[in-house]
Amino acid sequence: MDGQHDEQHDDAGDRDEPVTGDEPTARDEPRRSAGLLAVARSGPLRRTGVILAVLAVALVGVVLGVLAGGRVETDIGPFRANLSITPASAGGTTVDVPPLGALLLDSHDGPTHLTVRLGALDQGRTEALLDDPASISRASQSAVEDVRSGVMRLGLRTVASAVLATLLLAALVFRDMRRTAWAGGLALLVAAGSLGTAAATLRPQAIEEPRYEGLLVNAPAIVGDARRIANDYTKYAEQLQRLVGNVSQLYTTVSALPVYEPAPGTTRVLHVSDMHLNPTGWQLIRTVVEQFGIDAVIDTGDITDWGSEPEASFVASIGLLKKPYVFIRGNHDSERTGAAVARQDNAIVLNNSTTTVAGLTIAGIGDPRFTPDKNTSPAGSGLTQQVADQVIGAGDQLAATVRSSPKPVNIALVHDPASAGPLAGTCPLVLAGHTHARQVSKLPQAPGQQPTTLMVEGSTGGAGLRGLEGEKPTPLSMTVLYFDPQKMLQAYDDITVGGTGQAQVNLERHVVADPVAGVPASVTPTPTR
Repeated sequence: MDGQHDEQHDDAGDRDEPVTGDEPTARDEPRRSAGLLAVARSGPLRRTGVILAVLAVALVGVVLGVLAGGRVETDIGPFRANLSITPASAGGTTVDVPPLGALLLDSHDGPTHLTVRLGALDQGRTEALLDDPASISRASQSAVEDVRSGVMRLGLRTVASAVLATLLLAALVFRDMRRTAWAGGLALLVAAGSLGTAAATLRPQAIEEPRYEGLLVNAPAIVGDARRIANDYTKYAEQLQRLVGNVSQLYTTVSALPVYEPAPGTTRVLHVSDMHLNPTGWQLIRTVVEQFGIDAVIDTGDITDWGSEPEASFVASIGLLKKPYVFIRGNHDSERTGAAVARQDNAIVLNNSTTTVAGLTIAGIGDPRFTPDKNTSPAGSGLTQQVADQVIGAGDQLAATVRSSPKPVNIALVHDPASAGPLAGTCPLVLAGHTHARQVSKLPQAPGQQPTTLMVEGSTGGAGLRGLEGEKPTPLSMTVLYFDPQKMLQAYDDITVGGTGQAQVNLERHVVADPVAGVPASVTPTPTR
């Protein structure tokens, strides 16, 4: 019994005593084998997970870096432009011209899309273009280099931004120097490779086959063949440079004519209209203002084509005239255009209002339409019943303003001559534009009312680029009006520059035989080659 008791006690002691030493027990062998097998299996999976994590962080970092830093500002000709790169699946380029729309170019392949957003015109460079039309050709050539330089800076900035963003993101995620470095290197490879793909697949000819969006959809039909017009404009601008200089000779000739000698106290007003962004028109206006001793300039609208913000810089030349400049909006001028004109120190913008300039009381109203906006001009500039109601309604409004004016109105201004009808009998003279063709006529006179003369001006800008679409360019035209001390029209000179294909300046002097009736008595044409 004692032997059995001692044996049992020893067995129990053996079971309770902890196992020590390096030798595994037999029952630990299956457990150790399973652990080694798990570690062996988890090695490739762990490495794959790390690689995928580094790749994901690199791609996210590249996208964030491109969105945050992939943009630069640069000068493209007279424009201040913003260039930006965004991730995309199909590549290509978008040229934004706010608010006109955009040009879409199939310029390259790859996962990057270039956006060029044209902003405001630089006033200094714009004035340089206006003063020297030949500089337009030089600007078009330098614009290519401007774009190339801007894109190079944009590419370097984009790569640097992508790598920096990836390094910061990887450092936050991994907190490991080696993995952060791998992510940065991968980001450099992805960003540089994407831009390299775009450069390798560049298609310069894509600029000749753009797709238009917004208002620019109408641009090809309006402008016509851009390359042909550009060539025509270069030749036309060179010709006009010589013709503008001839205006001085023309004035010397006509100032000695005995037909009409302006008396002391005569007020000289220059009537211009429909500039349509032609910079040569400003040269002609400045020459006439200086040579003919102009006291005030009246502009009956369409100084721009689309009324956009970049076009607004075109009106900066108004301030160079140093003479009062009375303006009404045409159907191509937006509210923004009118505001830009009003910002010029010497400009007065009339919109169903009156002003007194150089002793003349002038009333004017802007055109009720804005052709690029189909909400205000659903039929464009075409004549429909709705358009007729709009323009005649503007004439009715101005007629009421003229009648209620505390001072007798000497001149009323409308853009479309169709607005002039209601003004018959309210004032002696109505000036208009819009048709790009000169015309002088008498408005229907009611018994007991004063006679009213309607004078429609041609286009001082030669109808802009549209004027170059035909076989012969549209002439630049303007009129000098002579008012006596009683502010009655005594005579007027019609000046026509170019457009005839014979490189000449023409002036036709009209003397009003009966100023009260406004009847022209004689015409004296004077050409200068």
